[in-house]
Amino acid sequence: MTACTVSWLMSNDQARRYYNSFSGGYERERHKGYHRWLDEQSVSIVAPLAENARVLEVGCGTGLILKEVAPLAEYAVGLDISAGMLEYARARQLNVIQSSATAIPFPDNYFDLIYSFKVLAHVPDISLALMEMTRVLKPGGRLALEFYNKRSLRYLIRRVRPSLEVGVDTDESQIFTRFDDLADLKAQLPPNLSFTGTAGLRVATLLPQVFKVPGVGRMWAGFENLLSTSPLRVFGGFLVVLAQKQS
Repeated sequence: MTACTVSWLMSNDQARRYYNSFSGGYERERHKGYHRWLDEQSVSIVAPLAENARVLEVGCGTGLILKEVAPLAEYAVGLDISAGMLEYARARQLNVIQSSATAIPFPDNYFDLIYSFKVLAHVPDISLALMEMTRVLKPGGRLALEFYNKRSLRYLIRRVRPSLEVGVDTDESQIFTRFDDLADLKAQLPPNLSFTGTAGLRVATLLPQVFKVPGVGRMWAGFENLLSTSPLRVFGGFLVVLAQKQS
């Protein structure tokens, strides 16, 4: 076993424990306010691409996005490293498997669309993950991949606030997290991928709690929706890179 293999196993085991620890809390918090808005925006990005397509979600978690996308697709499957997360997804009768973004158990040229939200920023070997997703994507297929943006208010806030608890004995400091800028992300795309655009989520929001304020939350969500496709989208805390595999 090589040093690289040991590192890969350790990082995957760490991620598995982390996500298992807060799978219940994650599910409870995603149905309202800020988190619900994020999921709705994520669905709005990939839904037009999923029509009658073979679709893979990398890091499907409890299936909150996949359950909206799957009815649109010819075939849809979710992949996640956490058994705890997948219990919730299976309870929704979704087609899911336990695996990693760096070891996708599907043949070459299999999917028309692959998307991932809130996951790739926690994958240490992002180059391998990108190569794996490209491998299983059909020529002409589409990618919608979200990363954490270094050029954002969210990045500045994360640098000054303490790590948040996500479980009884787990906090954010226990999981690998990377922030990127768009130039770096474009440079890391495999050579047979063409960059086609971006979307940006959470451009102007300092505190997620604003989405819970009566009379303000809905207006703020509408404002953020406008920013997500404006020139200011490149400053979104969550940067979605859109790409297509060359034919």
